[in-house]
Amino acid sequence: MTNDDWKIGVLFSKSGVTAAAEIAEANATLLATEEINAAGGVLGRRIAPTFYDPECSARRYRELAVRLLTEDRIRVIFGCYMSTARKAVLPEIEAYRGLLFYPTFYEGFEYSNNCFYTGSSSNQNAVQLAQYLIENYGKRFLLVGSNYVFPYEYNRVVSDLVTLADGTILDEIYVPVEAVRKDFDKVIKRIKELKPDVLVSNVVGTGAVLLYQAYREAGFDPSAMPIASLATTEAEVALMPSGLAAGHLTAASFFETLDTPAARRFVTAFKQRFGEDAPVTASAEAAYFQTYLYAAALERAGTDNPDALVRHLAGLEFDAPQGRIRIDPDNHHTELWARIGRLNPQGKFDVIWESEARVRPDPYFVTAAHDGWASGLTPARRKA
Repeated sequence: MTNDDWKIGVLFSKSGVTAAAEIAEANATLLATEEINAAGGVLGRRIAPTFYDPECSARRYRELAVRLLTEDRIRVIFGCYMSTARKAVLPEIEAYRGLLFYPTFYEGFEYSNNCFYTGSSSNQNAVQLAQYLIENYGKRFLLVGSNYVFPYEYNRVVSDLVTLADGTILDEIYVPVEAVRKDFDKVIKRIKELKPDVLVSNVVGTGAVLLYQAYREAGFDPSAMPIASLATTEAEVALMPSGLAAGHLTAASFFETLDTPAARRFVTAFKQRFGEDAPVTASAEAAYFQTYLYAAALERAGTDNPDALVRHLAGLEFDAPQGRIRIDPDNHHTELWARIGRLNPQGKFDVIWESEARVRPDPYFVTAAHDGWASGLTPARRKA
C-alpha cells in the first residue's frame, strides 16, 4: 500500500443521550474499514478514518463537519444519528461540496444530492409495523415521542396510516430529548385514562429506558398493549435491566439475531472486535455496509471526488448482512429488507415477520398510503 490514504470523517457521539446507538454505528464503521484495509484497501490505498465526538449536540455536529471539510480537508463524512444532527450537517456538506453517508432510520421527506441514506425510511418500517399492530392488537393508538424532528414526522405518518385503516389516534405526547423519570408520569396517566390498544414510542436514547421502567411499574401487559418503537434497538435494550422490555415490538431492516450466514458472520466479527456484549443494531449494520458501498464506488471512480462517487453509487448493489441491498438512483435512499421483531426475556429480538423481497424506498411516502393498505402483510412470511 501507499502512504497516501483515502481519508474519511466519522461523526458519531461517544457521550450524550443517544451515545449507545451511535457508538454501535462508529464501531461498525471502524470494523468495515479494518476489513477493507486488511484485504488490501482500495486501489492499494488504506481507508483512514478520522473520528470526532459531537456529544449528541447538533451545534457540535455542524462545527465538526466544517472542521473535517476545511481544516482536515476530508470530503466524505459518515455519521449522524438524530435528524437534528443531520439537518445541521447537510447545509455544510452541500456548501463545501462534500458527501454524507447517513446510516440511521429516519422520517423521510428529504433529498440531497450530497447525501446517501442507508437506513430505513418510513415506508420501509412504519407501514409494516402499523399493519402488524392493527391486525394483532387493534386500532386505538397512543403516540409518545421525544421532542424533536423525527418523532413528530414519524407520528404524522403513523397517524395517516391509522386513519386510513379507520383507526383512532387517542393522543400525542412529547417529552424532552434528555428526559427524566417524572416526564413519563403524564404518559402513564394518559395510558390509564385512554386504555389504548398500542403505545407507539419514538422516545430516544436514555429516555427509552425510563419509559419502559414506568410502563413496567404501572403493571401494564405487553401481550395486551405493547410498546411499539423504532427507536428501541439492541443498543437501548443493553442499557435496561434484564427482561424489562420483553414482549415489546419494533421494525428494522436487521436484527442481531438474524439467522443467515451473512448476518452470523457480521455479528460474530463485530463481537470479536468490540466485545460479546457490544450491541449490533440495524443502524450499525447500515454503517457497516455503507462503508463497503463507498469502497466499491471509490474503486470504480478512482478518486474520492464527491461528484464522481455520486455517479458510481447510483444503482450500486451490495450483499449486506441483512441481504442484498441497492442504492436507488432516483432518491439516494436504499432498497432494504423489512422485518418486525419482538423482544424475548433474554433481551434479544425474535424475528416474527419479514418481507419476501427488499422494499424500495419511498421517502416522500407517495405510494404507501392507498386504499386497503392494511388489508394484509404481503408480500411477506410470518415467523411466529
